[in-house]
Amino acid sequence: MSAGERAFGEKKPRLTPAHWPKALAAGSAVGYHARPSTASVGVRVRGDASGCSMLAPLQTGAARFSSYLLSRARKVLGSHLLSPCGVPELCSISTRKLAAHGFGAAMAAMVPFPPQRYHYFLVLDFEATCDKPQIHPQEIIEFPILKLNGRTMEIESTFHMYVQPVVHPQLTPFCTELTGIIQAMVDGQPSLQQVLERVDEWMAKEGLLDPNVKSIFVTCGDWDLKVMLPGQCHYLGLPVADYFKQWINLKKAYSFAMGCWPKNGLLDMNKGLSLQHIGRPHSGIDDCKNIANIMKTLAYRGFIFKQTSKPF
Repeated sequence: MSAGERAFGEKKPRLTPAHWPKALAAGSAVGYHARPSTASVGVRVRGDASGCSMLAPLQTGAARFSSYLLSRARKVLGSHLLSPCGVPELCSISTRKLAAHGFGAAMAAMVPFPPQRYHYFLVLDFEATCDKPQIHPQEIIEFPILKLNGRTMEIESTFHMYVQPVVHPQLTPFCTELTGIIQAMVDGQPSLQQVLERVDEWMAKEGLLDPNVKSIFVTCGDWDLKVMLPGQCHYLGLPVADYFKQWINLKKAYSFAMGCWPKNGLLDMNKGLSLQHIGRPHSGIDDCKNIANIMKTLAYRGFIFKQTSKPF
């Protein structure tokens, strides 16, 4: 039974500022539980510079400190922000200060994420044949998926294959310049039909086809699973697996969380969250890593991801 679940059935001593030195020196926080309305998603505290509310990341019962880490954090932050109930309110400024002093891994170990609706998020970002003017039909040439644990928001497994285009087998210079994919990377690779078969095998191996396991795809926009995959499958006469028919559009999720639409996709989302861009833009696997990093950051802030696609 989790600390949040126990909060509904047991009365625990409320954590006050006087408890913190003793609790932290002992290496674990004691007895604070949020009200039932906030126990599962954390405590909301005042907004950061972006105008968005932040999650108080240190929920006791789940967070564990050492006196050494605490003393280091205090040196970085000074006497920064203790709320009346005694929970340190680490706003985005504080978080960046800690990260700049090497607290990334330590903070990740101490900070619990709010419960998500899914056991796993499957982050996907296709790259496809392209040119100016656009060629038709477009064909998928890179097929990456990251399996993201919904509890820890960490990457657990990766599927990544390049795909041989058949209608336009020769990549254009524009396509190579945009995606970084050269002709040798797709020549001799499996067809889309073969790659889809291997995706299904990977899904089964990872336990994602178990009806008791809830998973959903996540894309940066609706194009990948609303347009690209069903369009190419229709052209080739291939079926589209049901698990590709529901997804989370990260742009919509970001706009719900932050109150603004990311016109430039990943670049705007990384900028809005003060994140460094990972790898090369328009590399499918690198874009997936950026999506995963953005999701983890939003989850850290207390955001709960929900399906955004409409049923087919």
